[in-house]
Amino acid sequence: MSAEARTEPGPLALICGGGSLPLAVADSVAARGREVVLFPLHGAAKPADFAARPSRWLHVGQFGKFVRLARAAGCREVVLIGSLARPAVWQIRPDWRTLRLMPRIVAAFRGGDDHLLSGIARIMEEHGFRLVGAHEVAPQILTPASVLGAVQPAPSDRDDIALGLDFLRASAAFDVGQAVVVADRHVLAVEAAEGTDEMLARVAQLRASGRVRMAAGRGVMVKAPKQGQDRRFDLPAIGPHTVEGAARAGLAGIAIAAGETLLAEPARLVSVADRAGIFVVGVTAGPVA
Repeated sequence: MSAEARTEPGPLALICGGGSLPLAVADSVAARGREVVLFPLHGAAKPADFAARPSRWLHVGQFGKFVRLARAAGCREVVLIGSLARPAVWQIRPDWRTLRLMPRIVAAFRGGDDHLLSGIARIMEEHGFRLVGAHEVAPQILTPASVLGAVQPAPSDRDDIALGLDFLRASAAFDVGQAVVVADRHVLAVEAAEGTDEMLARVAQLRASGRVRMAAGRGVMVKAPKQGQDRRFDLPAIGPHTVEGAARAGLAGIAIAAGETLLAEPARLVSVADRAGIFVVGVTAGPVA
């Protein structure tokens, strides 16, 4: 079934975290002729990015405000997109509707990100909204199964990619991060709560301190969704900033799951990768080796 067949007519509510992906999705959906209603989150989305766009700002925890505004705008489908540091329960600024849901929200926090987001999705659906994935409403932002720039991965890079994909499949049951750095078939770093950018910064620091002794230009960051992950939210994503981080970490390139990873600003991403001399490739995951 096509993405168009799965989605419903009417305005789309876009709850926006940080980064460039929310506006990339908004522009893609609008170009397809559908109205988009933006709900940027305080503390995650940058006000300057939304200054020229009609927006309905929310604090984390203002679920009642979201329900009221989204229903008034005629929205029935919702996309959650963009980076957001997982808040502590005490950092939530609940309105009255959220307060009534707090026991369920607290229970959702007692687990990994998938558990938390699935709990939020159920609450939204009980209030008449349907959560859809960004890839369903903007399929063109998904990574193709090909090399995206001018630099090609070497055979040794392909070996590191295969090991990275195997590692991510094996670790999926523990609901940790979606990325790993592998060099010469040796795992250098695993993404956890710090996120991809900080993981790459850690690899750069390991090189600078001599803990990683191999020359720059070796190693691959591999990123893919967790097996069994709900594809409606938290799909892995990369953008130009990710490529810059991989270059600072001295990596040879980046491998991402084709058809399951979102690309922010793909033209600029390729330009940054080519200038840095690193590859970016979309790969199809096979069986565990």
